Amino acid sequence: MTAKPTLVQLPTARFRGGVLAGALLVLPAAAAAQSAPDTENGRYTLSPARDGVIRLDTRTGTASICADKGNGWACQVMPDERAAFDTEIGRLQRDADRLKAELDTAKSDNQQLRQDNEALKAQLAQREPPGKIDESLPKGDSLKTPGITCKDGERKLEIPLPSDRDLDRLTAFIEHAWRKLIDLANRMQKDTGDGKI
Repeated sequence: MTAKPTLVQLPTARFRGGVLAGALLVLPAAAAAQSAPDTENGRYTLSPARDGVIRLDTRTGTASICADKGNGWACQVMPDERAAFDTEIGRLQRDADRLKAELDTAKSDNQQLRQDNEALKAQLAQREPPGKIDESLPKGDSLKTPGITCKDGERKLEIPLPSDRDLDRLTAFIEHAWRKLIDLANRMQKDTGDGKI
């Protein structure tokens, strides 16, 4: 009697999916096995140091100081001075760029303020009355007080006359007051609307 082979029929869709998933899991492990391990000769260069060993990773350029801490060796990454310098240079360049931008903004603001100031000066010059004098008014009365004097045995009444400066000041004041009065009359005439005050 001959043995007849038994065929077992497996669900093909599930089987194919399982095989595919298994292959995907195995492939990265195989790829990792093909890459050089971290302990491969030549990756690290060891140099004796005062407190232990300096380990240089020849792939990344990272240096570590390794020392026996009593319960085993421990390696600590040494600070990278170049990276610290590059970081500081980058920070300083950003600060310089920010300060240059602030300076440019301040210059343009200053220029705008100067233009506004000149425009205000021009407006102010148009508003001032033409009879204005540049001299400031004195705090006290510059006129002499009238009084009776005795000269050559005669009593005389002296009344001092105002100076040209005082007359100019008085004229400017009256002119300014007159203009304000005319402006007030014109506004009232416009407010009433009938053209008569």
